[in-house]
Amino acid sequence: MNARITVVEDEEALSVLLRYNLEAEGYTVDTIMRGDDADLRLKEEVPDLLILDWMLPGLSGVELCRRLRMRAETERMPIILLTARGEESERVRGLSVGADDYVVKPFSTPELMARVKGLLRRIKPERISSQLSAGDIDLDRETHRVRRSGREVRLGPTEFKLLEFFLQAPGRVFSREQLLDGVWGRDIYVDERTVDVHVGRLRKAINRGRQRDPIRTVRGSGYSLDETFASLKTSGLRA
Repeated sequence: MNARITVVEDEEALSVLLRYNLEAEGYTVDTIMRGDDADLRLKEEVPDLLILDWMLPGLSGVELCRRLRMRAETERMPIILLTARGEESERVRGLSVGADDYVVKPFSTPELMARVKGLLRRIKPERISSQLSAGDIDLDRETHRVRRSGREVRLGPTEFKLLEFFLQAPGRVFSREQLLDGVWGRDIYVDERTVDVHVGRLRKAINRGRQRDPIRTVRGSGYSLDETFASLKTSGLRA
């Protein structure tokens, strides 16, 4: 699993606990302590799922949820609302502003993990599928194997993660900074030129002879998996 999850929670101990358990499940996790900071961050980058506390400094979780549902970029983003308020009227209020699920504190961590997985499976199944494909390229997350037209492609761990990241969003152009965050993580400093090196290695590994290069360089912007390449398989053609 490589879904990106943002946790907005001002209780540090709970934030650390959630991050630990979510990362143990294989998710990429970003934590934010304030509602107003989350509002700004989510304008820059939209995660696959948001875990949002009701009571936050700066901006309440309920108000943030309402704002997110009014933006085109986040209107469909899965949101789980965490709260100490268990009354039916409060649950209704939370759901009425756009939350997809509602969890009352204190909660069972395994239950929350199950809710996260269930919500992702329903709304973004590609984020938890063990198989990713585009054109004649197939990637298996469980066995860490990649094949192109039946030929096994040997990739290093970084090139595998890079290809996996591209396969999750064919056609989307990622800047070098976004690729650094998504593949290497926010907590690791890597020069942006490193992205170019690993994209070059990935291209060398997956392209043989006259095979079409599925990775598109967008001058001044970054890289993407060409959406026209990704559609070849479904149209019955092969690259």
